[in-house]
Amino acid sequence: MTWHIREAARHIAAGGIIAYPTETVYGLGCDPCNGAAVLRLLDLKHRNIDHGVILIASDFTQLEPWLLPLAAVVRKRVAARQPGPVTWTLPCLPEIPVWLRGRHTSLAVRITDHPVAAALCKRRGGPLVSTSANRHGKRPATTPLAVRQVFHNDIDYILHGPVGSGVPSKIRDGVTGKILR
Repeated sequence: MTWHIREAARHIAAGGIIAYPTETVYGLGCDPCNGAAVLRLLDLKHRNIDHGVILIASDFTQLEPWLLPLAAVVRKRVAARQPGPVTWTLPCLPEIPVWLRGRHTSLAVRITDHPVAAALCKRRGGPLVSTSANRHGKRPATTPLAVRQVFHNDIDYILHGPVGSGVPSKIRDGVTGKILR
């Protein structure tokens, strides 16, 4: 698997889009600092830039440079449910690009506990864009074959591995704790 993680990371570093397993469904990912890659990903999904995307990481320190300092109560709330399939919207730095945060002043983030996705973030040394592998509004892919059937050759690399529940992650507001999805 190590070779496959390195190869996926190579594609990401080159501006590519990959598909990879997560704790819920197959995800599409790219370098969050590469605006062209993120916009290409949004175009493939037919997703409006206003919605924003999720960043996953192997640990919270990979996300801190993107976020405003968190109040102790918010940090405790988020830490209690991480790692795992819960995505949090947290106040982000004002300079975070619109292609990541959409029309929001927050950024959706998750500490992944999926071994393949976490290994990929560790290999990269930072977070990865993570959005379900589907066209906007359609069912997410749960297998590499389903990814290929939807996106054909538009994905640069598919990292194989098992997925979890098959249901996209819950999204919670980190400040209020409310479930958003």
